[in-house]
Amino acid sequence: MSMAAATPSAVGWRAFLGRRTMLGIGASILLFFVLVAISAPLIAPYDPILQDGNARLQSPSLLHPLGTDNFGRDVLSRIMWGARVDLQIAAIGVAFPFVIGTIVGTVAGFFGGIVDAVFMRIVDIILAFPFLVLMLSIITILGPGLGSFYIAMALVGWVSYARLIRAQILVLKNSDYAVAAVSLGFGRMRIMFRHLLPNAIAGSIVFSMSDAVLVLLSGAAVSYLGLGVQPPVAEWGVMVAEGQSFITTAWWITLFPGLSIVFLAFGFSMLGDALGELLGVHE
Repeated sequence: MSMAAATPSAVGWRAFLGRRTMLGIGASILLFFVLVAISAPLIAPYDPILQDGNARLQSPSLLHPLGTDNFGRDVLSRIMWGARVDLQIAAIGVAFPFVIGTIVGTVAGFFGGIVDAVFMRIVDIILAFPFLVLMLSIITILGPGLGSFYIAMALVGWVSYARLIRAQILVLKNSDYAVAAVSLGFGRMRIMFRHLLPNAIAGSIVFSMSDAVLVLLSGAAVSYLGLGVQPPVAEWGVMVAEGQSFITTAWWITLFPGLSIVFLAFGFSMLGDALGELLGVHE
């Protein structure tokens, strides 16, 4: 009897500790990169854009722990400074779609009818095009650069958040507390953004962690194609592109920034999975 009662409890504690472990790992990885980005001017051993013709394509050594690139720039220093750019890409690239999609989804779900139909048709049109193709088309029209990348992400990325929020609002607006708020004479804005949205936002917060992975990889891909961050700015996607021609002779130029992208994406993914389970979003 006691063993049967203890087993579910033990399983529950193991699951809880597993979620906490995932959360700790994900948060630790992100915190590490944030600290590196903040302290880059203090801890980076070299200027990230300083070229040294006498130190070209040097393999990892005590003087250059991660080697140098084809311009003699220190790879470790460029990775440290690149963390600033890539974290900025992930944060801003998620923030604008999150805000736009949340507002659109809340309004569409709350009002329904023609308002919902118009917004959802716009969503359908955007989803009819491949994400990367549409984003690259917008950047090509606007011109290369981070500003164009952020605009493209805002114009394309909001649809997922809008659909998530809309689905939650459609359910919650018929709940008892929402009906009570209407009967008490509360305004529509108050009901939408003070009563419904706080209870509908959890799924979007969890999704934003996974979306940050997509934004990070998209930013690296766009920079790799020469449409994002422009040289000589240190950015991991640019570094991978610059080292491609030397992959057989100077593998470190591509390997280490590539691993940085993988580890940061892994941190966001772990954090998103842990938050989803802790908040019950995946259940």
